[in-house]
Amino acid sequence: MSTQVLIIGLGQFGMSLAKTLSEKGAEVIAADLNKEKVEEAASFLDDAICLDATDEIAVAKLCPKERDIVICAIGAREASILTTAILKQMGCENIIARATDKIHGRILKAIGAKNVINPDAEYGKKFAYKILFSNVINDEASEDIQLLEINVLPFMTGKNLIELALPNKYGIIVAAIKRENKLTRPFPDEILNEKDKLLLVCTEDAIVKMIEENK
Repeated sequence: MSTQVLIIGLGQFGMSLAKTLSEKGAEVIAADLNKEKVEEAASFLDDAICLDATDEIAVAKLCPKERDIVICAIGAREASILTTAILKQMGCENIIARATDKIHGRILKAIGAKNVINPDAEYGKKFAYKILFSNVINDEASEDIQLLEINVLPFMTGKNLIELALPNKYGIIVAAIKRENKLTRPFPDEILNEKDKLLLVCTEDAIVKMIEENK
């Protein structure tokens, strides 16, 4: 059985989230006050409903407690707080709420959100990261570590992983080598080519230190 996700708020973030989750096989139901956005979402979702999420009676019709995950993707602070509070009162345990700043996030946590995200801040951080470090192709981040795909840097070309000693110097683990779009095991004595790509597991500070020290 696929994961049932209820998304409330179909702004740019909510719409993108709904579409991606649906494409990945989740059963997604979405709601928004804007009729045009609801109609757009209805073209690719299991169900999309036009309603005021700060109306407790209207929200009850979505049966939020029965969903595996409920995401409050509303950007407006007051509406997001009211909606999150309503969802919690209805017995929803797995609430993910969108925050616009740290204070907003703390309020959402206090009233019952299990997880709080700030997509604007996360995007800004990742975009700045790509500007500053052009060799970073993409990354998946958690609170402590990141999985990065980078182009082999000039100082790495012609060397093997033993010579580079990335774990000892920077705490960076090479999870795989991508060569001609194929992932291979990172053999310690294998010479790196300038066209190779590396999948790294590390902290943000570690990758920054490595790049800065080897410019």
